[in-house]
Amino acid sequence: MIKMETAYERIAKTLKGKPAKYSRFTRFNQHKTQPHDARSRRCIRCNRPEGLVSMHGLNYCRECFREVAKDLGFRKYGKEA
Repeated sequence: MIKMETAYERIAKTLKGKPAKYSRFTRFNQHKTQPHDARSRRCIRCNRPEGLVSMHGLNYCRECFREVAKDLGFRKYGKEA
């Protein structure tokens, strides 16, 4: 699998020969990883980022939540229960 270069890596590679510009570029343009992005919140059971039920700190995807909800003490209310 070929690793794609990000724009930051591409520009940093071209500025390696210019130390003053490179130091300024790295100081102000480094990627800041956000603690709240989708990659950091995943299902604790199957590691899927989509359909996350994060209410009450559960952090299960919707499929895993349906499988383990009864074990966690959740009950269905209504006609289909």
